[in-house]
Amino acid sequence: MPVRTDLMQRLALTHPIIQAPMAGGGDTPALAAAVSEAGGLGSLGAAYLSPAQIAEAAQAVRARTAKPFAINLFSPTPAPAASDPTPALARVAPFHAELGLPAPETPTPPADPFPAQFAAVLESGVAVFSVTFGIPPADAIQAAKARGMLFVGTATTVEEAVALERAGADAVVAQGSEAGGHRGTFAAEFGAAMIGTMALVPQVVDAVRIPVIASGGIMDGRGIAAALALGASAVQMGTAFLTCDEAGVADAYKQQILDAREDATRVTRAFSGRPARGIANRAMDTLDSAAEAILPFPLQNALTRPMRVAAGKQGRAEFLSLWAGQGVRLARRQTAAELVLRLVEETERALRRAVG
Repeated sequence: MPVRTDLMQRLALTHPIIQAPMAGGGDTPALAAAVSEAGGLGSLGAAYLSPAQIAEAAQAVRARTAKPFAINLFSPTPAPAASDPTPALARVAPFHAELGLPAPETPTPPADPFPAQFAAVLESGVAVFSVTFGIPPADAIQAAKARGMLFVGTATTVEEAVALERAGADAVVAQGSEAGGHRGTFAAEFGAAMIGTMALVPQVVDAVRIPVIASGGIMDGRGIAAALALGASAVQMGTAFLTCDEAGVADAYKQQILDAREDATRVTRAFSGRPARGIANRAMDTLDSAAEAILPFPLQNALTRPMRVAAGKQGRAEFLSLWAGQGVRLARRQTAAELVLRLVEETERALRRAVG
């Protein structure tokens, strides 16, 4: 691809393509390695992994490629406020019965996993340490940089991007409202931070001096070319990689993406307690109909996990958190290497058309 940005040079990337971290099983070591080996940057979403699992996953990537990859964690968030779990339990109980599970149990607030997870990331020797949901502690940022890692944060507004730059970020992901999965908002109201990628990226580019990575609704080379034209140094793509052979989600999930239309997704708190975009299904409709019965993050996430795990094993897409962005009509079933090659070819064609 006839594009060379500072971020690509710093990470020795052949293409300005980053596979988004997808915590919860969407990404796998095989997927991250395949993307990196193809000239992009693969990522591991490690927010739900134990330190031992992080070390094992990083080792598995390194066994497949010597090229750089990223590991992403959730930045520490305040402990959830106390709330009565009874309505939430009652809402989920019928789903448990239908899936053959015992009655749901009251989730307990977990201990902050970040310190131990981050220690494992430091030992992994990964090239990029990225975060979502905020700004990690200053000493963590300093420790990552001391190991030669690039620190990348996620922003949904210009103010968040500026705050990340001030905190020492080497690059910032500008996450548009089209993006699938959890919203990275941390310094604004969620509703006010639903800014489209095409509007957000150039405003962030103008506001910061660090490289900007465009994210949200980008599914093919036309989207990559548009992001580069807006000043982005690279793009981050999640939904496009979820239907790859190496992705770790259930086949029923992949088929839902392949069958979905552009109006099939919406932002919900139903599965985790935090706003996230996914394909609407029966569980989402039922839980959203009583928003007051949804527990705060991460308690709702813990409450619905048994349901989602069982649904994945049984191929019951109506109970899964089908995280996906608004570009779902453009999804294809192929290997990660084939997808990267197709994206490169499409981007080159789009850039040639743009210059006449």
